[in-house]
Amino acid sequence: MQLTIDRTALLKALAHAQGIVERRNTIPILSNVLLQAGQGGLTVTASDMEIELVETLPADVAQPGAITVPAAMLYEIVRKLPEGAEVELAAVAGKDQVTVKAGRSTFKLGTLPVDDFPQLVVGDLPCTFQLDAGSLILLLDRTKFAMSGEDSRYYLNGIYFHATTSGSLQVLRTVTTDGHRLARMEVPLPAGGEAMPPMILPRKSVMEIRKLLEEGQGDVTLAIAPGKARLTIGSLVLTTKLVDGRFPDYERAIPTGNDKVLQINCKAFAEGVDRVSTISSEKTRGVRLTIEPGSLCLSATRSDAPDRAEEELEVGYDSDPMQIGYNGRYLLEILQQIDSETVQIKLADSGSPSVVSAAGENSALYVLMPMRV
Repeated sequence: MQLTIDRTALLKALAHAQGIVERRNTIPILSNVLLQAGQGGLTVTASDMEIELVETLPADVAQPGAITVPAAMLYEIVRKLPEGAEVELAAVAGKDQVTVKAGRSTFKLGTLPVDDFPQLVVGDLPCTFQLDAGSLILLLDRTKFAMSGEDSRYYLNGIYFHATTSGSLQVLRTVTTDGHRLARMEVPLPAGGEAMPPMILPRKSVMEIRKLLEEGQGDVTLAIAPGKARLTIGSLVLTTKLVDGRFPDYERAIPTGNDKVLQINCKAFAEGVDRVSTISSEKTRGVRLTIEPGSLCLSATRSDAPDRAEEELEVGYDSDPMQIGYNGRYLLEILQQIDSETVQIKLADSGSPSVVSAAGENSALYVLMPMRV
């Protein structure tokens, strides 16, 4: 194999691969990337046997071939080369070594057999449709913070995607929950999405896809089958196994009878919660809301010290006075998802879950369990 490639393009592809490659593992080949040179240019493949990322780059290929090289080492070498450099990769058949040249710099790296590199067997992906990158970003960003991290409830360690009906509209909806809060986001269902099977996209795939979307605009092509999904973002193709489990009936966790409505400026509320929670215990970050018609008092204390914080805010509220406590960090993470000037919280009583949303908007909805403060 012999080729020449622009340093910037190669560096970008290797940076994408870093999130997939497992640096600490018992299978040495998983620390490598697969480089395949042919008429289409250079293809860079990274895999951890659960996720596979393939990116095709323009390159001047003098001799086609394939090798695997240590991903982290090659990335560091290319990163430290001067901008604008042309990188030459050359490997001789039968030798477990690749030469990397740029200007006066020469590196020789050991390789591992191409046949040992894992291939993610996918099969047919019968449901295919396109979704604009902006909508996919919203579906991920508005819900990923509430993914669970518990091994015992592995089916919550990801984002649940499914097609459903909201009122008279067909929508593509994402849902996450960790048992303390629930996040739900929806966008109009793209053409062709009606037949998609429900899927739970695993946490690592969510994070890697979100990073790839930072650079991409336009449409993302999704191809889905039970157990597998593939996303094509420009010249990038990410294939992932899905979480093998059944997502719980989340609709039962969303209260429908909360009749006390609190409306408040979202920015002022978030800043107030952030300030008073400074006093509260690091573990619980408990914040108490004392709500009366027209006013809200935020307060926090420490159980092991006389420290106390209070802040008053003007609100829209005309129901009976009540007190309710929340985990301050959980509440802040929800408020950070609200783009509207006004946030609305629907309440029942101090012991029941609350429903949080932007005032006058139903595309994003959050449920937050109260806590004793």
